[in-house]
Amino acid sequence: MPSTQTPPLAGTATDPTSVRPAIDDAIIERVELSALRARLEALKAEGFSMLLDLGAVDYLGRAPRFDVVYHLLKMPVVAATVAQVGAPGRMRVLCGINDGDHVPSVVSLWPSADWAEREVFDLFGITFDGHPDLRRIQMPHDWEGAPLRKDYPLRGPARERAPRPAFALKSNVQAGTPPSGKTLAALQEQIKKAREQ
Repeated sequence: MPSTQTPPLAGTATDPTSVRPAIDDAIIERVELSALRARLEALKAEGFSMLLDLGAVDYLGRAPRFDVVYHLLKMPVVAATVAQVGAPGRMRVLCGINDGDHVPSVVSLWPSADWAEREVFDLFGITFDGHPDLRRIQMPHDWEGAPLRKDYPLRGPARERAPRPAFALKSNVQAGTPPSGKTLAALQEQIKKAREQ
C-alpha cells in the first residue's frame, strides 16, 4: 500500500497554503495612538465587523519602538452573492507606540480581542487600558520580562545571570548516542562546580 506521505508525481505540493490566493488586497493604514480608538470605532461602523488578529512587532532601535497591528475583515451583513462574499474587504491598521505607552483596549468593539491583547501584553509587555482581565496568558505569572522583545536575553533573565557550563567530552559523543556514565558524571561535576562559584 503506498504511503499517504508520498509526494504527487508532478512534484509540487498541493497543501492548502500553496493553493491559497494571495492576501495582498488589504488596505494598510497607519494611525497615531491618540486617534487609534476613534479610527477603529469608525471602521467597525463602516462594516469591518470581524477582528481577525491583533499582534505586535518590535523594531528595536526605531522610534516608535513597537507597532500594534489590527487585521480587520469586512463581511456583508445582508444577503449577498457568492462573488460578494468571496471578496471581503481587508484592512490592516498599524499603530506605532513607544515603550511604556498604553494602548486602548478594543475588547468592547470586538470580543475576540480579549486573548489577543493578553498575549501581546504577556509577550511584548504592552499594556491595554480598559481591558477586563489583563494578565499573563502563556508565561507563568512570576516570569520576568517579555520574551518576544528583541532585547530579551536568549536564555531568559534568570539563566543569563548564571554561568554557562562547558559540556564535558561533547566532541567525543556521536550524535544520537545517549551519554555514557563517564560523560554524564563529568557533566554533572562541571555543573556542580559552576553552581558553587
